[in-house]
Amino acid sequence: MPATPAWPPRSTPRLFVETPLAEGGQVRVDGGQAHYLLSVLRLKAGDPVKLFDDATGEWLGVASAIGKRDLILDMTAHLRDREAPPDLWLCAAPIKKGRIDWVAEKACELGVARLVPVLTRRTVIDRINGERLRSHMIEAAEQCDRTALPELAEPVKLEALLRDWPVDRALFFADELGGAPAAEAMAAHKGPAAILIGPEGGFDDAERDAIRGVPQAVGIGLGPRILRAETAAAAAVSIWMSVAGDWR
Repeated sequence: MPATPAWPPRSTPRLFVETPLAEGGQVRVDGGQAHYLLSVLRLKAGDPVKLFDDATGEWLGVASAIGKRDLILDMTAHLRDREAPPDLWLCAAPIKKGRIDWVAEKACELGVARLVPVLTRRTVIDRINGERLRSHMIEAAEQCDRTALPELAEPVKLEALLRDWPVDRALFFADELGGAPAAEAMAAHKGPAAILIGPEGGFDDAERDAIRGVPQAVGIGLGPRILRAETAAAAAVSIWMSVAGDWR
């Protein structure tokens, strides 16, 4: 006998929706999402779509009504609960447009729970388009199978971030002057953690002293090469995930 095809297929598209999802409910999809499903994927009545809402997990929807510019999806099954992402924050100084978008995207793909834009003395931009960054994280979550979106915090000055630092959260900061090997330092600390990445020009001496003055701060090194700020962010998060996160 021929094998029964998997349902839903692995190729089933995934969408994030703001609408709270529940079994037996319906979701109307319009705008860019509808254009993608109808004009790009040529979705037809009866075709499946996976949906997640950052609250109740992932659901299976089936197209029940197709219009020219919108469609209706019937919720037919709860596929899985919302994930509990590893308790890691990425605190990163904003960098040029395009590169900060890349940081937000990769932070989501790598499993970060919270992204915090940090304003330092050498930060090259001081205005953050939060809506655009959230859009990049949503697209990344749809692609990488996440069911929980990273929280996007409001930009904060470095001084304020350090002043209010939680007593129970380790703070690993990439120090251009050198520090403990990242993997060793991160493996030695259990529990909530954060990674602090400076701007393209690095932290100045006063900022570095202020960071080191935080009891929970640990300076780390990221190898023998000088890394761009966005590369350092991705590298540090990857190391943490491999030794203390959900890659183990």
